[in-house]
Amino acid sequence: MKEIKILGTGCPKCKATFKIVEEVAKANGFSGPIEKVEDIVAIMSYAVMSTPAVVIDDKVAFAGGVPSKEQVESWFKSSSCSCCSCGK
Repeated sequence: MKEIKILGTGCPKCKATFKIVEEVAKANGFSGPIEKVEDIVAIMSYAVMSTPAVVIDDKVAFAGGVPSKEQVESWFKSSSCSCCSCGK
């Protein structure tokens, strides 16, 4: 995992998602960038239909709500897949 982006226009759900991802990243020793993307054109380039969305290494990992802390933790603990706990 090299880069994380939180896509959203700055609504409360987007801010909550950023906070959860930031807290879990810090707890797991992640030192890469966590970027807020609020520009609508940039968000649209990821083809997400609803925000907030989480992009990990340029792949959409989650979209359409606030992920649970457990979901976010699974992204950091998955050894083979960089975006989820699917085991691929």
